[in-house]
Amino acid sequence: MLVHICCSVDSHFFLQRLQREFPQETLRGFFYDPNIHPYSEYKLRLLDVQRSCKKLGIELIEGEYDVENWIESVRGLEHEPEKGARCEVCFDKRFEVSGHKALELGEDKFTTTLLVSPLKSQQQLKASGERFSKEHNIDFIYLDYRSDGGTQVQSQVSRDEQLYRQNYCGCVYGLNMQREQQDKLADELMMPIDGRVLPGSVDERLAFYERRMEIEEQNIQYKIVKQKFLNYRILSGRLLFGKKVVPSFFLHYSTLQREKVQGRIEFSHEGVHYLNRDEVRLIEIEKFNELAGSSYRSVKELMQSPLNIAIELKVREKILQNSYDLSPIIVIDKIEDGKISIELKSKHFEDTTEVLIPL
Repeated sequence: MLVHICCSVDSHFFLQRLQREFPQETLRGFFYDPNIHPYSEYKLRLLDVQRSCKKLGIELIEGEYDVENWIESVRGLEHEPEKGARCEVCFDKRFEVSGHKALELGEDKFTTTLLVSPLKSQQQLKASGERFSKEHNIDFIYLDYRSDGGTQVQSQVSRDEQLYRQNYCGCVYGLNMQREQQDKLADELMMPIDGRVLPGSVDERLAFYERRMEIEEQNIQYKIVKQKFLNYRILSGRLLFGKKVVPSFFLHYSTLQREKVQGRIEFSHEGVHYLNRDEVRLIEIEKFNELAGSSYRSVKELMQSPLNIAIELKVREKILQNSYDLSPIIVIDKIEDGKISIELKSKHFEDTTEVLIPL
């Protein structure tokens, strides 16, 4: 039997049940999910599914990440709600590819772990699977493992196995709508142009679970726990002396009360220049190098190849001597006389991250 797999949280419990109830079947997993955005999230879910299948002794095949074709297939349905027409088209596409893969491998039946997801319509899934079944003479195995406490057991299995528990279904359209309803930033879709891995980002989670795999290979026992922290994303920022825009680098957690402020240097002390508005501090690149232990020749060079966030935070603490201060700290090449204009759009928000504790 070919089993289309969407994620480890759904698949681990589902595959365990299949192994018990279909002991005569050789199960093959097929990870075909071009709907998952961004690609780093796709890689993270695949990584955890690989770990799950290895634990269960099940062969796993990865399908093509043909995201462009998936986007084209749901064009015009971008604003459909969860369990709406977009989901139905998405199921049809994924089942068509999964069903053809089953036929290619000589299988006479297929199913999907989506059936156990509480976020999906079993009626839609059943109808989509049966449409392909009738057209191609292959059995679609419909199973209801959610009822009779199945969802609660599934949740317990995911905790016991320390599976990656994503907090959105997968596609960019559903994610945007979910974050809008939650009044949260869809930071899963944001990546800095400098390529850094930001705290709380999908790329940070991917690196975390890759490290987890390495620890498991060393047979080290561990627990994964969550912790809350104040996250931050800068959306845009620039600084002007008079009407001239100059290269400027805003340190992590720099926040303005409004998006624009104007002022002048009120005083300077030990290389830190204090604006007379909104607690703004300016430092020149030489001072930044002194505090960070770096050797940048210009702010442009710093912008193109910045240090990691941890070093930025150490620089911030040396200047402010306060771990909870959100005052803007801006690095420039040289202080100039005259009016200073600052434009900054940023967000800080409560978030959670995961920590691995060796036992």
